[in-house]
Amino acid sequence: MRGIKALFFRRASLVLSRKGAVMSFATRLEAGERLGEACRGLVFEKPLVLGLARGGVPVAVGVARRLGVPMDVLMVRKIGTPGYAELASAAVVDGQKPVIVFNEEVMRSRSISKSDVRAAAADALREIERRRELYVGRRTPVEVTDRDVILVDDGAATGSSLRAAVDAVRRKSPLRITIAVPVAAHEALETLKGVADQVICLEAPERFGSVSEFYQDFRQLTDDEVVALLETGRIDTSGPAQPPDRAL
Repeated sequence: MRGIKALFFRRASLVLSRKGAVMSFATRLEAGERLGEACRGLVFEKPLVLGLARGGVPVAVGVARRLGVPMDVLMVRKIGTPGYAELASAAVVDGQKPVIVFNEEVMRSRSISKSDVRAAAADALREIERRRELYVGRRTPVEVTDRDVILVDDGAATGSSLRAAVDAVRRKSPLRITIAVPVAAHEALETLKGVADQVICLEAPERFGSVSEFYQDFRQLTDDEVVALLETGRIDTSGPAQPPDRAL
């Protein structure tokens, strides 16, 4: 891992960072490849990589290919705050019983009630259902029971989406859950350490504005790009990644 200057162990979490510098990622896929390299020295039992749709999917492809393990997609929808869509007031994961994780600190600061979040969650679940039809269709999702699950996203500003993902996956009895992100805010890492068995992060800068600041290309993926990435990740998880679009 060239350029890594320090290795910090915090309880069950592993945080990799560079002193006095902030890593910049060209694309989500490149970030996933670097993240996958950081994971290669760890031991996983029957590992499965799950990318949070949509931005976490290309990162997950990079991780899965570096590890040579299967991947799939997890439908999570962030609920933003008025005037700042990237700041999550909550997140929702679909399932037999939808999981909603509230970011109470953000809700208090923006005067957002739980009823407001639940109303927004209804719209989020409709969007999740639409995406499931496109991304998964009639295909049976990969089973997570009795496996080490690696949850991947393109970053964690508040950690709400990942906390919701952990809660949903825990209900399916995995062996362990590892969260892997290229970059995260310190506060988000502290929260995620309390819910996952292990957290892997390449950058946790002291000053954190938004995840997009750490990518040269952070454009929103289209549904077609996500579908193509999922097909690529499922067909071949070995060797160097060759995505449909290097700008992912």
